[in-house]
Parts: sequence; C-alpha cells; structure tokens
Amino acid sequence: MSYSSNPKRDFIKDPFDNIRQPFLRFLKIESSGGILLIVATVAALIIANSGWASYYESFWKQDFTVGADFFKLTKPIILWINDGLMAIFFFLVGLEIKRELLAGELSSPKKAALPIIAAIGGMVVPAALFFVFNRNGQGMEGWGIPMATDIAFSLGILSLLGKRVPIALKVFLVAFAIVDDIGAILVIAVFYSADIHWNLLIIAFALLAILFIFNATNIRYIPFYMLIGWVIWYLFLKAGIHPTIAGVLIAFSIPSTRKIKLRDFSFRMNRNLEDFCNEPCEESITLNHEQLASIDNMQSQIDKVQSPLQQLEHTLHGFVTYVVMPLFAFANAGVILNGTGLSSFETLTLSISGSLVLGKISGILIFSYLTVRLGWSALPNNIKWPHVLGAGMLGGIGFTMSLFISNLAYDNIVLINQAKLGILMGSLLAALLGYFYLKFVLAKETK
Repeated sequence: MSYSSNPKRDFIKDPFDNIRQPFLRFLKIESSGGILLIVATVAALIIANSGWASYYESFWKQDFTVGADFFKLTKPIILWINDGLMAIFFFLVGLEIKRELLAGELSSPKKAALPIIAAIGGMVVPAALFFVFNRNGQGMEGWGIPMATDIAFSLGILSLLGKRVPIALKVFLVAFAIVDDIGAILVIAVFYSADIHWNLLIIAFALLAILFIFNATNIRYIPFYMLIGWVIWYLFLKAGIHPTIAGVLIAFSIPSTRKIKLRDFSFRMNRNLEDFCNEPCEESITLNHEQLASIDNMQSQIDKVQSPLQQLEHTLHGFVTYVVMPLFAFANAGVILNGTGLSSFETLTLSISGSLVLGKISGILIFSYLTVRLGWSALPNNIKWPHVLGAGMLGGIGFTMSLFISNLAYDNIVLINQAKLGILMGSLLAALLGYFYLKFVLAKETK
C-alpha cells in the first residue's frame, strides 16, 4: 500500500463538503427508510387480510405497563407506539426544524420564502378540497388528514430516480416537507387535543422553561434534558394535549452551539494525528500509550465540536427511520379491505385520496408560482417548473403524518378504515404519478 508524500494534502476537501455531506447522509437514511416503510405497510395489509387478522388486531390492543408499584402507566401497545415512540419521532422533527431555522433552508427570508409558501399552499388547498369533496358527508373532522407530506416516502421515491435528480430539488422537497410538519404539529395541538387540564399544563411549561434556562446558561448535559423531557411528556399526556407536541417543544430547548470553533478543532485534530503517528509510522498489533492518549483527545474534541442538537439528531435519525416509523406503519396501516365501513368507499375514502393528490399538486405549484412571480423568492439553481410540479406530486404522499392525524380525528372504526384506505390510495397514486412524471422529465433533459 502506498502513502502520499504529503499527508496533509490527503485531507484537503471541497469547502462545501461540511454542508453537502451531512445533507447527503440525511437523504440516504430517509430514502432507505422510505423503502422500509413500504415493506412494513405491505406486510400490515397482508396480515390484516389473512387468517392472522384477529391476532394482528388483538396484539395491538393488549395492555402494557411501565413502572413499579409507586408509579405505573398502563396503556395498550398501539398507544405506546402512537403516543410514546411517536413522541421521539416528533422530537427528531423538532430538532430538524430548529436546525433548518438556524442554518438551513429556512434560515433567511429569501431562502425560506419559497418552501414556506409552497408548504402553506400544500396545506390550505388540500384542506379546502376535503371540505368540497366531503360536503354533507361523515368525518368532516378529518380535514387535517390530507394536509401532511411524508418526507421519508417522498425522498424514497426520489432515490429510485438515481443521480439525475438535482440536489436542489431534494433540498426543496425536504424544506417544504419540514414546514408542512410544522403546520401539522400546530393542527394537532390546536384542533386534535382533548379537554385540557391547565394545572398540569402549567407545571409542564414551568419545566420546559427550566430546560430553556439550562440552554441559556450553556448546560449541555443531555441526560438532564431527557429526564425532565420525559416528565414533560407525561404531564402533556395527562393534561389532554397530545404528548407528541411535547417532543417538538423539548427539541427547541436543546442547545445548538458547540464548545470549540471549527478552526480550533481542525488544529487540535491535526496535532493529535501527528502525535498518534510520528514519522515513520510503524504497524503494531497494539497501540502505545501516546497513541491511546491521542485517540482519547480526539474523541474529546469530536464531542466538543458537535452541538447537543446535532449529536442527538445524528444519534436518533437511524432509530426513528428504521424502527419507529416502520413499527408505526406496521401497527396502523393494517386496513381490512373487505371489512367494516368500506361499503361507503366512495365518500370519505375518495375525499381524502382526492384531496391528497389534487390538493398537494395544485397548492404547491400555484403558491410556488405566485411566490416567484411576485418577486418574494426565486427558483433554486437547476430547478425548473416541471421539477416543482413533480415535487408537488410527491407532496401528496401523506402516509405517516396522515395516518397519525386520522387516529386523532376519529374514534369510529368505520371512519378510521375509510380514512386509512383513502390515505393509502392517495399516497400510492401520488407516488406513482411523481415517479413516472419525474422519470420522463429527467430522461428528456439528459437527451
């Protein structure tokens, strides 16, 4: 094996790598997570419509207890997933929103205008269409269902198109999906929460204030935030506000500053690397004391250069993408296709699927066009209007957040089945439209 005569030259990178590489890793995780979501959904549909259907349904309804004699919390398994594990999902969403507001596509008015207004169009128009399609029908309280976009599914579809997809299009899709998540969170907090117990909520906000004081005083010890955070989650649960909202609020209290500057980090790492392997660097089965000390020092510097926000986001991303979301899909997507309530297939089901597809496409495209036309923003580099139209189609993939809202909107199994089928139909149609349309557009551009 040969080595460069100038080791420092081996570490020279594109100056934009520190921006590009984390985003590409994010895309890779989300894209593969979308494929896993598809597998979990198909598995749920197959089992729910097989001889195992009764076991599938009864399993999720079984009670599961956490705690001891002095403190117990007993809930069905399905609620531990939807209220507990999904709180971690929303916590991660909150971290992503905070990062985008501080240093991402939402960090300046000019950059943020296009995805924000596109997302607003992608929420307002589907909700309005739902009222039009479902007028005089049952389930009007489910108007928030078609407002959502599933970022994992949509990026998963984009990944199938390969490297021909402009990075700027993926960034645009991620940005407006994150704004879409903010809208969905507000809808859940305001319209889909139960009767509020204000005394518990006041205690929860007092604890949340303590976390923000920790942040302001530069207390960075993550276990403090997590311990108090779970107490806040419990208080939200008992107060009547959906506990996943607690996950978002706690995320905004997590410190986003690093302990050392990047230039200092680079200098110290290079110095430790020189101490680790003095010239000539000899191979040895074991490391000597100086090398072990260099590794410890480098690990310390790595911990200091990562803010708690980015550290948590990096740690949780894989768990949420590969465990929480597929488990949620497997537990919630099992619609019995010949079961109760599907005789009214043409009402709520078609209202939701039609609002998802038509509402997202028209809302995202029209509001984006008006934003650019009025001079509030401009299309990103290498992005054309056919790309925006394709992104609007993929925006109709509601899935995770839509299923979540449907569980909050309805308590009638008839309406739940109709809503879930509408979500699956609309999301599938949006995925197929987006995939084949963008495949045609991108192939035409490469000729």
